Amino acid sequence: MLKQDIVKEEIDREEIKAVIKPEIAMLGKRLAVLQQKIKEEEIPVIVVFEGWGTAGKGSLIGKTILNLDPRGFEVFAIKEPTEIEKKKPFLNRFWQKIPGKGEIAVFDKSWYYAYNKDKMQHINMFERQLTDNGYVLIKIFLHISQKEQTERLEKLKHDRNSEWRVTKEDIRENQHYDKMLKKYEQMLADTDQECARWKILSGMEKHLALRNVLRVIIEAIEQALAYKKEHQSLCRTGIIPGKMDFPRLQMPKLAETDADRTITDKEYKTKLDFLQKKLHDLSYTLYQKQIPLIICYEGWDAAGKGGNIKRVVAGLDPRYYDVIPIAAPDIYEAGRHYLWRFQKNIPEAGEIRIFDRTWYGRVMVERIEGFCSRQDWKRAYNEINEFEHGLVQWGAIVVKFWLQITKDEQLLRFQERQNTPEKNYKITDEDWRNREKWDKYEEAVNDVLKYTSTTFAPWTIVASDCKKYARIQALETIIAAIEERLEKK
Repeated sequence: MLKQDIVKEEIDREEIKAVIKPEIAMLGKRLAVLQQKIKEEEIPVIVVFEGWGTAGKGSLIGKTILNLDPRGFEVFAIKEPTEIEKKKPFLNRFWQKIPGKGEIAVFDKSWYYAYNKDKMQHINMFERQLTDNGYVLIKIFLHISQKEQTERLEKLKHDRNSEWRVTKEDIRENQHYDKMLKKYEQMLADTDQECARWKILSGMEKHLALRNVLRVIIEAIEQALAYKKEHQSLCRTGIIPGKMDFPRLQMPKLAETDADRTITDKEYKTKLDFLQKKLHDLSYTLYQKQIPLIICYEGWDAAGKGGNIKRVVAGLDPRYYDVIPIAAPDIYEAGRHYLWRFQKNIPEAGEIRIFDRTWYGRVMVERIEGFCSRQDWKRAYNEINEFEHGLVQWGAIVVKFWLQITKDEQLLRFQERQNTPEKNYKITDEDWRNREKWDKYEEAVNDVLKYTSTTFAPWTIVASDCKKYARIQALETIIAAIEERLEKK
């Protein structure tokens, strides 16, 4: 795929002046026009620059973006992860940098900064999820020969104004060029997917390199615009090549579960005190061992999620947990991949994050209300399983609750809220509208349980007609999950 003996093309100044520069100017104007078109069509674009040290990535990026409206793009120069970034999943910091609809993100180095075989599956999954959801991903690898790299390094080192640009990594790469060549070839082969092809360009001559970079970016954007015009969407179908076969647990349907289990007040008080203290102690163990805990709450309106969460966190150190209430996405969130707003709230290692409603909105609310297409929510089951699998591989404990109440119990709670002044704020017209769609929601939840209750992130259906019973069941489930994880450590 890559050749060490890549030859530098001989181009005289007259040809550069008469042919190459005019074409570059023309391509720059075309790119500026296309930037406005992707803004109108709400197409997000990601351009990744990888390649050899001194291949000219920085210079090419600088000359490429000169053609763009600075209000519509952002450039990210990727360095070694910070201490905080190291405490989160490998791809988390890149998720947080993805552009919104109609915007462009340019990466000077990217998630390939420290590529190895262990990262391959996660990278391919990340890129496929982005392109499946309408992102245009352009990957450019700049290739130069060892001789050319050596000459450039020497030139930089002998200039006081540029010697600082030569890093130890550049020198090591040059000294071990053949070894790095094989590594790059393996990386390119492993991650050259149909949805995200690599474009290998010569960086030997800067004018030709710039022309070719502009050509590649323009071609990719024009193809995306043409495809969207024909299909009205850039999203792929729900059929996923290479789909992971995650081991799933057999779950009962909601109608088959018992929601009216109860507990005496005396037993509740005794168990609550004991379990809260035990969870308090275990939370410090998690912190010491740097194990993150993610707790997900879903359930019927008025099922008692707020009260349940309140009892879970009552004994926890507030410095090490956060509760994230999830409402409808705002304009900024809706302009990005639906998992983006959850990725930015992933806890650091050793911390606890509790989500009051979650990413399952994609396959429940958005499915039923028509906020996304059928192919979007059908594809999301696998995307969610991949997301949670990545969290568990990173080291997190993932606990998922569905708080189950009967339809009659929900009506009683709605009426109580309406008739109690201090609880009026808890009942809205939307709650009543959702209730009218009970059967549709029940069907959607049954699908969620069927397709996303995996061995690594199982669902627990919490019997919630009795709020006190539900609180105890949730605490016991969380504690059991932590203890099981600690036994494996």
